[in-house]
Amino acid sequence: MTQTNAKLVSLPNILTQLARQAGSLHIKLQGAYELATSKPHKNKSIGLLLEKHARNRPEHVAIRYEDVTYTYDQVNRKANQYAHYLASKGVGTGDVVAVVLENRPETMIAVLAIVKLGAISSMINTSQRGDVLLHSLTLVKPKLIIAGEEMLDNMSTVENELDDELGKALHYLRDTGEVACPDHYTNFLTVIADQPDHNPESTKSVKMHQPCYYIFTSGTTGLPKASVMSHYRWFKSLAGMGLASMNMNKNDILYVSLPLYHNNALTVSMAAVLGSGSCIAIARKFSVSRFWDEIRHHEATAFCYIGELCRYLLNAPEKDTDKNHNIRVCVGNGLRSDIWMEFKERFNIEHINEFYGASECNLVFTNAFNLDKTAGFCPLSYNIVQYDIEEDDAIRGSDGFMLPAKAGSSGLLITEVTEKQPFEGYTDKDASNSKLMRDVFKKGDCWFNTGDLVNNQGWRHVSFADRLGDTFRWKGENVATTEVESILMELDCIEHAVVYGVEIPHTDGRAGMATITPSIALEDMDWADVTRHVREKMPAYEIPLFLRVREQQEVTGTFKYRKVELKEEAYHLDKVGDEPVWALVGKDAIYEPLTKDIEAKIDAGDVSL
Repeated sequence: MTQTNAKLVSLPNILTQLARQAGSLHIKLQGAYELATSKPHKNKSIGLLLEKHARNRPEHVAIRYEDVTYTYDQVNRKANQYAHYLASKGVGTGDVVAVVLENRPETMIAVLAIVKLGAISSMINTSQRGDVLLHSLTLVKPKLIIAGEEMLDNMSTVENELDDELGKALHYLRDTGEVACPDHYTNFLTVIADQPDHNPESTKSVKMHQPCYYIFTSGTTGLPKASVMSHYRWFKSLAGMGLASMNMNKNDILYVSLPLYHNNALTVSMAAVLGSGSCIAIARKFSVSRFWDEIRHHEATAFCYIGELCRYLLNAPEKDTDKNHNIRVCVGNGLRSDIWMEFKERFNIEHINEFYGASECNLVFTNAFNLDKTAGFCPLSYNIVQYDIEEDDAIRGSDGFMLPAKAGSSGLLITEVTEKQPFEGYTDKDASNSKLMRDVFKKGDCWFNTGDLVNNQGWRHVSFADRLGDTFRWKGENVATTEVESILMELDCIEHAVVYGVEIPHTDGRAGMATITPSIALEDMDWADVTRHVREKMPAYEIPLFLRVREQQEVTGTFKYRKVELKEEAYHLDKVGDEPVWALVGKDAIYEPLTKDIEAKIDAGDVSL
């Protein structure tokens, strides 16, 4: 257990913010009611909710995309046509349909059609090709694949590896029309054209506990896993996030530039919109230069984010129009404390609805009270336990049970698994079981291991600290990579920093290393100033001994850094290619270019680190 500098939450803070939100109390109560009444075995689903809006508010705009709008009636009718065709191909309860599409209205409509049948939409990461794509497709055993015209090139890398049955189930969904439907594909828009547009009977029998889609992990380590999302968990997001926390109403327009295979887009954003009967504005891809222009174009009142998206926006040159928009709330996760206030003030964001929750996690923290620098509040059963980084295990007391971390300290976040709070896990049962911890506080109990270290802020609030695999130990001390990254990026000359631990011969633990992206020309870097900054801001054990310079950070399709490769390449000059490395060798030294000679002395243990 380690002490943290994370901001603590107080009861007066909470009460003050509740008073300011009095005008939206009825929406919060609606969300609370939805949370209380949603039961896993109820006949309630995403499809039925869509049909309700189409019936009650048919002309209300549901989707905006570029200069096109789709009403709830239009979306529902088109989804019905999709569904009737899929049903004619034998797709029904529990069957999987793989969706390989970039962001566009058809992507959402396809998902809505699939869940109307009680089937499961498998959302494929559009950056995947080759073996990774083949793994994702075969893992979930889809009955049918809907691939967009824009994804044909990626699909061509696996088509010859698909079994005969799946090879015959390939469907082409037109995009621009520049690439014709291949002969071995079925033209989806052609075959649905004559399908009826009435609601399928199957939707009435879908229960909340049934899976609605699979979300793939980004695959920073190993091959992606498919986490399971049920209608029940989706409705809990609708209630807790969309209504009780974001206070979404029917007049809101939520702008989504994250890919729809990302949980923040598909679960958080879509649930918030459908829960309130509002509108979603879909961007094809995230663009720093177009972001605020598109928000103004769509007259959006909300947007979803991940932390890196916010940093990209903040690093863009300031404009007189930065505050010229209608945004009242943004929702997402990963916004670091070092830029929180700057982002909020520069863009005049009233409410940053930060949350914590992984795709496979059985609960969510959400910043319902609109406090600063917190992932928010959670009323469900969780605990933060003391964790030994060196031993890579939770600490147990003399009685064999785990020890809770006190307010103001950090520890491993675990969540209780119960009938009311189930763990849906992954499609791979072994992978699911590996995430469960038993006999935690008493014999026979079961808890989900999030794999995340969090700061206990008190009053059931947390802030994210680090992933277990990212935190490392050096000089007998635990190093939280997020903290080091934040300090490095306080420097105007550093735009991005990714911190990780690397092994050095003849030493214990892992030494700190950072891959940085400068905001200025490399020759203009003041390495003495960088050295002075880290020595003033960090204890000695936290200071990165190596700085690798690269023009642009490599990220996964879900904006996560590829740390595995970075750790393997470490500071070794024969592995980093033409990317220069600076080293801090000696107590009074400054960062200097790493040479083969210095590298050899480090490896031989001939220098003091």
